[in-house]
Amino acid sequence: MSERASCVTKWASKERILSPQLEIAIRAGTAAALFAALALWEARLPRRRLVAGRRGRWFGNLGILGVDLVTVRLLVPTAAVGAALVAARNGWGLLALLNVPFWAAVVSSVVVLDLVIWAQHYVFHRVPLLWRIHRVHHADVDIDVSTGLRFHPLEILLSLAIKMGAVIALGAPAVAVVIFEVLLNATSMFNHSNIALPTWIEPAARWLIVTPQMHEVHHSAERAETDSNFGFNLPWWDRLFGTYRATPAAGDKVVIGLPVFRDAAERRLLRLLTQPFRAPR
Repeated sequence: MSERASCVTKWASKERILSPQLEIAIRAGTAAALFAALALWEARLPRRRLVAGRRGRWFGNLGILGVDLVTVRLLVPTAAVGAALVAARNGWGLLALLNVPFWAAVVSSVVVLDLVIWAQHYVFHRVPLLWRIHRVHHADVDIDVSTGLRFHPLEILLSLAIKMGAVIALGAPAVAVVIFEVLLNATSMFNHSNIALPTWIEPAARWLIVTPQMHEVHHSAERAETDSNFGFNLPWWDRLFGTYRATPAAGDKVVIGLPVFRDAAERRLLRLLTQPFRAPR
């Protein structure tokens, strides 16, 4: 048996218990628990006073999440984990070609996939057509845990296609994909949450993870600040590629959202879904 075939056999045996259904259960359970914890933290100790509050915004933000989940379930039921399982069975991808040990493949896959999502986020800000889709996320006039779930279904599908392509090209193990997806969901909710880390730990923490204070800059209404701090999970890419900003110019008085789509009607689910196809007033 060749080294590559042996590698494929070993990986397949380690990932036999994984399935797209198990991935959904793991992601849904951890996401629900973290959302509840962060929502409670925000309610008890909010970092910022919300402009629009929770009630109207959350109906739209969680409503579009529901549309996203149904869309993905109907159109791409196996998602990225399914792509990883297919790649593992067929020995596809760079990691299998190089016969990388399983543990190293898991670690490197999580890091590389995070870089891919950082690059995707950067491109969505630079390409006008993609920005029209992504600006649904940025049009929220407040930033809290629900903002981390507010993405247009078209963006979710495009992101999923990019992730599946990266998973197959890399030959990422399915367990790495599950870890990455759980981390991506968790950190998206965490760094959008309306909470404050203690001042004695936040500067050090942002070297290891994207903190709410760090990501707040990205949601500034000032375009130069919107086009910075693209990371969701690992904070290193922005420092490496020169897109890091420590704080917004306005400090605690930073305006969240976009200069457009600030009307209360834009928080409704139907308006969120049609926003990419409408010109701002």
